Amino acid sequence: MNSYKQIESAILAASHIVITSHKSPDGDSVGSSLGLLYFIEKLGKKAVVCHPDGAPDFLQWINTSPILLMSTQPDAVKEQFAKADLIFSLDYNATDRIGDMQALLEDATCKKIMIDHHLNPQDYAAITVSETEVSSTAQLIVELIEQSGNGNLLDEKIGTPLYLGILTDTGSFRFSSVQPRTHELLAKLLAAGVKHHLVHENLNDNNTASRLRLQGFAMSEKLEVLEDYQVAVISLTQEELNKYHYEKGDTDSLANLALSIKGMKAAIMFSERDGIIKISFRSKGKENPVNVLAAEHFNGGGHANASGGMSELSMPETLDKIKSLIPHYFSKG
Repeated sequence: MNSYKQIESAILAASHIVITSHKSPDGDSVGSSLGLLYFIEKLGKKAVVCHPDGAPDFLQWINTSPILLMSTQPDAVKEQFAKADLIFSLDYNATDRIGDMQALLEDATCKKIMIDHHLNPQDYAAITVSETEVSSTAQLIVELIEQSGNGNLLDEKIGTPLYLGILTDTGSFRFSSVQPRTHELLAKLLAAGVKHHLVHENLNDNNTASRLRLQGFAMSEKLEVLEDYQVAVISLTQEELNKYHYEKGDTDSLANLALSIKGMKAAIMFSERDGIIKISFRSKGKENPVNVLAAEHFNGGGHANASGGMSELSMPETLDKIKSLIPHYFSKG
């Protein structure tokens, strides 16, 4: 029995299923969670999705209302964990990635299943599907549906959030993680009724004026290009974010936008929130990994070309630190 059939058997045997994903949700965590939820319901079982905090405004069109939030509904989330006899860990590789839900997950004695594509998965689940070469967790959920023999259950409701997850975690299919299999599975989603053009429109055509003004300010006034190493850096202080009425998710595309500058090897985005400098690392090619830099110096990690981190130093100190490190991680020219 392959892992996907084992997962199907676990779903069918369970009576109270909880689906979890990481804090600061993105398109893949939201998409894989909802796609799995709707698949489980199609199998005739019930499940609930519990996330540490809410998705940014630009993802709300996917209808995140079925998701319980630890940040605003802690008692309801605790109740779900207490009743759970099966817990899914989606799109994260260690229990500390789920914030205030960490203790609930670690204390739960029921069966746990991890489905993820990040490096170095923690060993706590009864079943672990860890495919680090795969584009997204959403792609792995499509594989679950297909490889468990339930491809006939795919429909627009299940497929739309899964398409969203694959779309966002591949940078609209531009990252090297996109494989022939990715497109084979995307074709199955389209055949099942997913309206791909609407996903793109809903994701990309719902900017607020303040978000565009913030991004314009960041690119015109705060972008610094380190020409010798072909690395772009953007920094935004709390004061600057406040000036442009920052909302969660407003800076998410800035690192990729800076990386689009001709000749750039990497781009690093710094944003100050609640006394912490949050950092997004993006890069191109196997020869320019950023996950090691993030892990060794900024309490972070992730994919080779897309990682996150944080700094408790001031913004000037953090920028000085990154500039001193760049020569050790990127070659000149």
